[in-house]
Amino acid sequence: MATFATPDQLLVIIDPIALRADGESVRIAKDVLSAGAASTKVCLPEGPEEFARVLARRGSRRPVVIGDDRALTRTVALLHRQRELAGCALSMVPVGTALGVAHALGIPTGAVAAARAVLDGAERRLDLLVDDSDGVVLGALRIPPLEQLGAQEESAEAAGRPWLQSLVRTLVPPRAPRPVSTPAPPGPARLRVEVDGVTLVDLDQPVEAVSVTPGTVSGAAEVVVRPLSVGAEAAPLEARGHTVTVSGADFRYRADASVTGPVRRRTWTVREGALGLVLPTVG
Repeated sequence: MATFATPDQLLVIIDPIALRADGESVRIAKDVLSAGAASTKVCLPEGPEEFARVLARRGSRRPVVIGDDRALTRTVALLHRQRELAGCALSMVPVGTALGVAHALGIPTGAVAAARAVLDGAERRLDLLVDDSDGVVLGALRIPPLEQLGAQEESAEAAGRPWLQSLVRTLVPPRAPRPVSTPAPPGPARLRVEVDGVTLVDLDQPVEAVSVTPGTVSGAAEVVVRPLSVGAEAAPLEARGHTVTVSGADFRYRADASVTGPVRRRTWTVREGALGLVLPTVG
């Protein structure tokens, strides 16, 4: 495990959404990092293309992302596609509204604590899930009903961009309320879930949800399938393996902070120790 007890050269990349969400926390984190590192270069990219260019041209500097879960997953995905994850120790200061993934990975809450962990923490190698389209999953992926995913996606977008809601309210005149109707309940999903080539559930068994997470055992994912229950609650089906394939009718899935799909088949493979993340030292 690599430690960073001595001053380092840092590339601090500030996500614009973080600056709009909490400019004071961004300023505090930047001040702590600048005071504690030997050299700090601060960048504020205006879009995804500039974000990618800045990261690719980091040289020997250690990247530090100030932003939310989307900024973290974007950075990991870029490093993965550039095949540079193995030689990179990534740091993050969580700022924004969507921070569940960062906190689950052990990154501290609060600008000062997170910035101090960047300077004094240790690199820990974490497993990743990589799918057959070269997408990455840091924390977990879930396949709930389609309607539920749509509602989650709209809620996440609104939380990350409150200015958009305000703009819409300003530009669009109010309309008379529509008659209230009861939405149809989400239908069960019919999916085949295979773990290391062994079928855990097949198309003849409707399911309520599927979750896949990098497990507590290195190199293995933990899979939980919740069958549709009629009457008494059905016991979840659990398995652990290196590869997980889900197929069936069109489905969407939430991976970390984003929703992907619809797809009819997707395979995820565990990459053991693929992500080097700087976390607080224990003890």
